[in-house]
Amino acid sequence: MFQQAGRGYDMAITQFSPEGRLFQVEYAIEAVRRGTTAICARNKNSVVFAVEKKSSDLQENIGSEKIFKIDNHIGVAIAGLTADARVLIDKGRVQAQIHLLNYDEKINVKELTLEICEILQAYTQNAGVRPFGVSFLIAGIDPDGETALFLTDPSGALWGYRAFAIGSGANEARTYLEENYKEDISDDDLKLLPLKALKEIMGDENLNEKTCDVAYILKDQKQFILLNNDEKKELLSKI
Repeated sequence: MFQQAGRGYDMAITQFSPEGRLFQVEYAIEAVRRGTTAICARNKNSVVFAVEKKSSDLQENIGSEKIFKIDNHIGVAIAGLTADARVLIDKGRVQAQIHLLNYDEKINVKELTLEICEILQAYTQNAGVRPFGVSFLIAGIDPDGETALFLTDPSGALWGYRAFAIGSGANEARTYLEENYKEDISDDDLKLLPLKALKEIMGDENLNEKTCDVAYILKDQKQFILLNNDEKKELLSKI
C-alpha cells in the first residue's frame, strides 16, 4: 500500500501533525502555486494589476476571471481556485458597502483585507469545511489618498508589499520585480512593470492582449479600470 502524503494527518482540517503542520492548508497553498500568475505593483499614486490568462478561440469574453473589482477604489488579483475566490470577493464587496453605510466613508484596503483573512482563518479550524484554495493580491487607494497592497494566503495570514507576484510563475516574476521596481516609479512605468514581468515568464510569442488581463486604479480618478483588448494591445506595444 502507498503511504499517504500526510501520513493520515490530512484526513481532518483541525488535526495537527506531530511536526505542527496542517496538511490541508499546505495543500491549499499548493493549489495557489499551480495557479496562473498574478502580479500587482503600486507607487505613491496608483496600483496596477496584471494576470496571465488562459483562453480558447471558442471561449466567449465575459470579463476577467483573475482580476476583480471590490469597490471603485479597491481591486484584487487572484491565483488558485476562481470559484473559491468569487465567494470571498462577494463577501468583501458586501463588507465594503456595510462600512460605507455605517461610517459614510469608504473602507481602507487593510481593513477589508483583514475581514477577508478572518474568513480564511476560520476555514482552517472548523470541522466539515476545507480551506479556500486561493490567494489574493488586494490593492487600492485608501480614503486618505495612500496606496496599499496586501497579500493573503489560505491560512488567513497577510503581508504588505510594494510589488508582488503569486501563482505558477511567481518566483521569476518576483525576481524581475526586485530588480526593476523603484519606489519613485512613475505612473506610466508602473503600468508597464507587471506586464514586463509577465513577459519574462510567458515570452514575446505568448504574451498578447488575449493572454493577459490588466487593470489599474489611478489616484486622480480613484476608479477601478479593467482594460479592454484594444487598450491592452496599445499598452503591450510600449514594452
